Amino acid sequence: MVEGKINEIHGWAAKKRGLEVEPWSYKPRPLGEHDVEIKIEYSGICGSDLHTLKEEWGPTYFPAIVGHEIVGKVITKGEKVTHLKEGDLVGVGAQVLACLKDSCHACSNDLDPHCDKSVFTYNAKYADGAQAQGGYADAVRVDASYALKMPEKIDPVHAAPLMCAGVTVFAPMLRKGVKKGDRVGVIGIGGLGHLAIQFAHGLGAEVTAYSHSPDKREQCLKLGASHFVNTSDKKQVEENRHKLDYLFITSNSKSNQYNEFISWMDFEGQIVLLAIPEGHMQFMPFEFIKSEVAITGSLIGGVNVLRKTLDFAAKHGIRPIIEKYPIDKVNEALQHMDAGKARYRIVLTH
Repeated sequence: MVEGKINEIHGWAAKKRGLEVEPWSYKPRPLGEHDVEIKIEYSGICGSDLHTLKEEWGPTYFPAIVGHEIVGKVITKGEKVTHLKEGDLVGVGAQVLACLKDSCHACSNDLDPHCDKSVFTYNAKYADGAQAQGGYADAVRVDASYALKMPEKIDPVHAAPLMCAGVTVFAPMLRKGVKKGDRVGVIGIGGLGHLAIQFAHGLGAEVTAYSHSPDKREQCLKLGASHFVNTSDKKQVEENRHKLDYLFITSNSKSNQYNEFISWMDFEGQIVLLAIPEGHMQFMPFEFIKSEVAITGSLIGGVNVLRKTLDFAAKHGIRPIIEKYPIDKVNEALQHMDAGKARYRIVLTH
């Protein structure tokens, strides 16, 4: 059995609910024959990290090291790992394990996040009871299937946000079959939205960006949007009703806004929920009948979809707009993110 090189992993963990992390270390699980050990160079801050630290999505296993946008180099590999070698630059996203069997209904449909055997990168438990810890640390051990080799065209610091934010917006576009000429709307021009514009544009769609911040117009057009709608301007909104085939919701929109969103859609259009609004969604059922619009959601993407995301981003020059913070300034970065001031993703340098 191959032994790992790092027997104690040092990171920044939350000991209790709230946006404060502190130095903490843990002994990692034994390196399995299908695992790799990764020395982390960059880790992105995702909105999921903040929700988990604040226990807004349910209980958190403390102490908790969050972070699921990880980029680093393989320093050790299990004896049955053949597709990676020491020194390879790899990325790890929001999932670190699934069965990946053809007999699995989820995995065989590239929906391995829904696999009964799946383990997410943090705030999750392995079958043996060990707790998964994330990327705000100097190293991590994961199943090698979930360590994806980075395309050379992508700068590692820009690769980190693609591991979650990138695949989160691109996966439903692939599943829905978004193609050239489709009319795609993106509401919420932030950490997810600015990437959604780029991916939809790369697929050849006619993209409309929706934001209540008119100062984002020029940036949206540069990212690939054909149109910009200021949602604070009732006249602009009224002029753009019934014009979309797809609407990707990437912001925590108010729960009572969905009747408005439905009115933006053409017949049989699809609204895809990528962010989670607080409370219950509110809409009139009759709106579905008269508009023939569907509302659906999407949970990250399986390992094959993640690989397609990286390849597509490399080919089409899709890159996140980032701010960098050293890992020892992580608490400052978390507060900056929580205040809504990040433009648009934060990457921690290790």
